[in-house]
Amino acid sequence: MPSCSPNMVIPMAYSATLLLFLFISLAPSISMANITLSSSLTAAADEKSQWPSPSGDFSFGFRQLNNTNLFLLAIWFNKIPDRTIVWQANGDNPVPAGSTVELTDSGLVLRDPQGQTKWDTKPANTTVSSASMLDTGNFVLAGNNNDYVWESFKNLTDTILPTQILDLGNMLFSRLSETNYSRGRFQLRFSNGTLELNPIAWPSESRYDSYYSSETSTDPAQTGYQLIFNKSADIYIVKNNGEISQLPSWSSINLTVDYYHRATLDFDGVFTQYVHPKNSSSTQIWSPLRSLPEDICDAIYSYLGSGACGYNSYCSIQNSKPACHCPPGYNFIDPNNRFSGCKPTFSVGCGEEDGSRDPEELYEMTPVDDVNWPLGDYERLEPYNQTQCETSCLHDCSCAVAIYNGRICWKKRLPLSNGRSPESIFSRVLIKTRKGDTPSGSSDKPGNKKERSFLVKELPLGGSILFNILSVVAIGVIFFKRHEREVVINHVGDSSIVETTLRLFTYKELEEVTNGFTEELGRGTFGIVYKGVLKNGSENLIAVKKLDKLDKERESEFQTEMRAISKTHHKNLVRLLGFCNEGSHRILIYEFMPNGTLANFLFSIPKPDWNARVQIALGIARGLVYLHEECDVPIIHCDIKPQNILLDECFTARISDFGLAKMLLSNQSRTRTLIRGTRGYVAAEWFKNVPITVKVDVYSFGILLLEIICCRRSVVMELEQEEEEKAILADWAYECYVAGKSDVLVDNDEVAMSDVRRVYKWVMIAIWCIQEEPSRRPTMKMVMQMLEDFVEVPNPPCPTQSFESRTF
Repeated sequence: MPSCSPNMVIPMAYSATLLLFLFISLAPSISMANITLSSSLTAAADEKSQWPSPSGDFSFGFRQLNNTNLFLLAIWFNKIPDRTIVWQANGDNPVPAGSTVELTDSGLVLRDPQGQTKWDTKPANTTVSSASMLDTGNFVLAGNNNDYVWESFKNLTDTILPTQILDLGNMLFSRLSETNYSRGRFQLRFSNGTLELNPIAWPSESRYDSYYSSETSTDPAQTGYQLIFNKSADIYIVKNNGEISQLPSWSSINLTVDYYHRATLDFDGVFTQYVHPKNSSSTQIWSPLRSLPEDICDAIYSYLGSGACGYNSYCSIQNSKPACHCPPGYNFIDPNNRFSGCKPTFSVGCGEEDGSRDPEELYEMTPVDDVNWPLGDYERLEPYNQTQCETSCLHDCSCAVAIYNGRICWKKRLPLSNGRSPESIFSRVLIKTRKGDTPSGSSDKPGNKKERSFLVKELPLGGSILFNILSVVAIGVIFFKRHEREVVINHVGDSSIVETTLRLFTYKELEEVTNGFTEELGRGTFGIVYKGVLKNGSENLIAVKKLDKLDKERESEFQTEMRAISKTHHKNLVRLLGFCNEGSHRILIYEFMPNGTLANFLFSIPKPDWNARVQIALGIARGLVYLHEECDVPIIHCDIKPQNILLDECFTARISDFGLAKMLLSNQSRTRTLIRGTRGYVAAEWFKNVPITVKVDVYSFGILLLEIICCRRSVVMELEQEEEEKAILADWAYECYVAGKSDVLVDNDEVAMSDVRRVYKWVMIAIWCIQEEPSRRPTMKMVMQMLEDFVEVPNPPCPTQSFESRTF
């Protein structure tokens, strides 16, 4: 008998079934209703504008998010009460009411109310002739030959449906939380022929070790390449040799056709198949049929990442789903998201009350049963009794938790990862907690958040609004008249061409809205900023910056960089609204920030609240992460300083002044340019005639972070003789750090001293940022992770050579 290739060993009955299935799933459906070109839908609260499938089982259109003004472009089950979403286009970027989706010959285009494209489908090298919402839940675009040139089934989000396939190179990704459809912390995909579930180092896309593996890749013929959800609601893996592999404990099922089915990678990381009765009453809900893994709390076990729940929390299984809990003395970081991790309701760490009190007067060890954090030990003491173990942790400022098994004492520091509630544990977990009541302002209870918000609103402000505001800034929200909606402009003048989606203003218009450029808000290096009012139904305040005459080189940079920055969109960037490029006039128009600059806020008397300063620092860091790593074109700001950080009506930090910014090409990590920036915030490499990188912004942020911590300017020249050591803030901060007196930097600020662990840690982060050698500085993403306690901060070295000759 001739030998057969492994790829030929396909059972005849299965082969016929597979071919029939592929024919059904890939061929255009007989049951469809064509949507013609130029058809469109508009996002509105009544949600009447939708394209249903012929049976009405599914609909495509806009879904409102949690009674907000934001909408998803989505597909959902249309006949059940909760109308469950199974696919969405713009989870990372919901759009406001009034947004539209239109079918064009190039594909679907989602635009916001200003006409700006937020998402689109552009099938390559083909023309779209129509679209259809199929009864399978697949939304398809058809070409001139009625073949599918794009379909939602091949652009997966978190759910697959019967007749849908997960192929090699595609993946399911969980959403961030139950109500947040942004990409979340888990992925389901094939890796080297094995179906895997992976935790993600959110918000990056870096994967940690898998917590489920189908192990179908030991032999090339056994390699898996498709996860199929067939029409009978079975889910299985197809191997290269044509064999099928059932998922563990997922045997074939035989349910009636009176059920809807879906399989979703839930936000908690569990891949679950659900069923829902058709023609159901309002009391019926989706029921889980089977899931992977069965115990995610135990399945995720990695030295990297937080585990199934967030840091400092622990996980238990309830009704086959993970539930997250905080240990005694800890509250959820986000009470509305129990997977956000926990934080202590008191200050933990070295430097608490400057060591002036006996730790046993401040803390106690609280025992917890049936809990364990199996990883992250930094010290093992034996033979020890329980009293010795408790005493050792109480007197160790790094110790947050001790685990004692009758002979050995393991000590752990924050953040705690991989917390779980095991069925049995032969050790006692001892949590260090603060005696007495939780200090005010440190709890995560909703009431405290309201008080904090009120406190921020009541903060006194000094100085003028928008002082020294500079140049181009990024996208936000404002509405113009219908005839003023954003358009693509090709404006030719002075041999320069600008192509952008910003609004083009005439000089006469700007004279009118600024009342002849009379109310000056501030002056910068390259121009003057004026206050203006757009009279378009509701009077919107704007800031109008007249740039001084630009030389030829600066003119070219102005054109190039404005195009890139106009495409940015982040809540911590000020939005550029438009421009004037008429004759010799170069004018930039952007949204007005009512609470002025960070400089006016930070250096006012009395000193602004510590909690408000913390949120401002985090906002600036998030904005820089976006510029450096999340823009289509990476942008180096080049002039981060308090005068270029503006505060909106909620005191949210908004980075402004991109007049000096530099873009990097997609294949660039560094660029050459003339020296830019402001004295006191400029990194050393500017003076060395070498290419600069995003690390120049990291340096400036380090200086700015010290200013936020200390409420002092980076350079103060006029000081009394006994305070001359404080003239250069970076030098003084490093000396205080080396002497173990970082608390001196906050000048006995009571609120900051109650958060002294953060003060010490942030000073260390700032010192890392201002290292003279750029390669020693962390990236802004790493800075963000250190600021948010996701990454430990190692002891920083001397930031400059000048310190190395000193003796401490």
